[in-house]
Amino acid sequence: MNASGRTILMLQGPPSLFWAELGDGFRAAGARVLKVHFTASDVIYWPRRGAVAYRGSLARWPDRLAEIIREEGVTDVLYYADRVPYHARAAEIAEALGIPSYVVEFGYLRPGWLTLERGGMSTYSHFPDAPEDIRRIASQVGEPDTAGPFAHAFATEAWNEVVSNLINFFYFFLFPRYEPDRFYSPLPEYLSSFLRSYRRHRRRRTLEATLAAVEARSWPFALYALQLQSDWQIRANASFDDQAEPLEETIRSLACNAPQDMHLIVKLHPMDVGMIDWGARTESLARRHGVADRVHFIDGGKLDVLIARAHGVLVTNSTVGLHAIRARKPVKVFGSAIYDIPGLTHRGPLDAFWTTPDPVDNSLVEDFVRALAATVQIRGSFYNRQGRRYAVNRMVERVLARAVNQPGAFVDPPPRLGERASAAANARCGQLSTDRAGAGGKGRRMRTFRFSGSAGSCGAAPATAAHIAVGQGYTA
Repeated sequence: MNASGRTILMLQGPPSLFWAELGDGFRAAGARVLKVHFTASDVIYWPRRGAVAYRGSLARWPDRLAEIIREEGVTDVLYYADRVPYHARAAEIAEALGIPSYVVEFGYLRPGWLTLERGGMSTYSHFPDAPEDIRRIASQVGEPDTAGPFAHAFATEAWNEVVSNLINFFYFFLFPRYEPDRFYSPLPEYLSSFLRSYRRHRRRRTLEATLAAVEARSWPFALYALQLQSDWQIRANASFDDQAEPLEETIRSLACNAPQDMHLIVKLHPMDVGMIDWGARTESLARRHGVADRVHFIDGGKLDVLIARAHGVLVTNSTVGLHAIRARKPVKVFGSAIYDIPGLTHRGPLDAFWTTPDPVDNSLVEDFVRALAATVQIRGSFYNRQGRRYAVNRMVERVLARAVNQPGAFVDPPPRLGERASAAANARCGQLSTDRAGAGGKGRRMRTFRFSGSAGSCGAAPATAAHIAVGQGYTA
């Protein structure tokens, strides 16, 4: 592992001591480390020297970054979350200057895994999407690392997220030109958690009844896993702006094409704070399409149990989809996901998913996991002390050896990016059109999702198109 002449530039990291410890790891290996702070929480989570504060505008950032790279002789750029605007621009500048950039994130194979991937993730991932390429990589690598499990309490992760965001909210004046990427303002978002608690209490009997029916195998069902509306996986890696669009298409398809005894369970994301009343919205959509008795919204339940009992799983691009694939369950993907590959997911129309889903190729699942783990996954954790240490050592090794996405897992340009991926996503989800809000909307971007069926019918055009204002609360 040769660190001679290497200068590592680290941008924003996760709300954890992991980033500072990763910097220590590079220094211990002989590399020079630079850190750029964008917010007050960056300073708090980097109790080290060797950092500079960037207080300029987002528009000015690419030029300033290029200056830093040239002046400091930067050889590698690392960042957490690739679609954060500052990081997305950093990836472009690094590529233009001919130096590698790496995204660090929670693992595709979570729990117990982290992602270290060159360039970007999901739509922007360079990991191959051709089964033959994946099988070739799998034949060259060993079995996945089994160190760990490096578990951490959910409360630890949530606490650090909340503290980080509130620090940035209250100390915004230290970095006044920083443009936050948050979908919601922190205070309203966190206060809305009380609404979620109330709704969950109000629906506890429905949850108990639904889970009892699952346990008793009272009826076959498919599982729809909601994601966070604020997640960059929705905002940057899907052809729609709002999860209500594929959710309604799923409910319409259930009504029109699924066997009459098929049910749908819609599961809330465990970190959803309640800004949107997904329970009310789901029930409204189910009534609109005449399947209120077959659609069940739940906030809770063990994911592994639900996947094991489900006929299939539907996601935008959540790692829940990969969990389901590994359990050999049919999966329908509405967005862009690294695992949306022929032989792993249902590539046909949604309407066929209920009766004739594409089968999961068992050998391809094993090859995919083996190839993914060896090239862009690292065992470890942001919050477990032993997991941080383990991941730091291996990330440092891979970066300094230029072994990220190796062997053979760097396809350029990203295979999921471009007109082919966009066309496929639109074909799978329906027809999207972009509109603008009226005078009261002040130019907010809106989407219209036109379904192939209307309320209570199949095949007829809808009487009206459902308009959903992005970033606003919804009414049922």
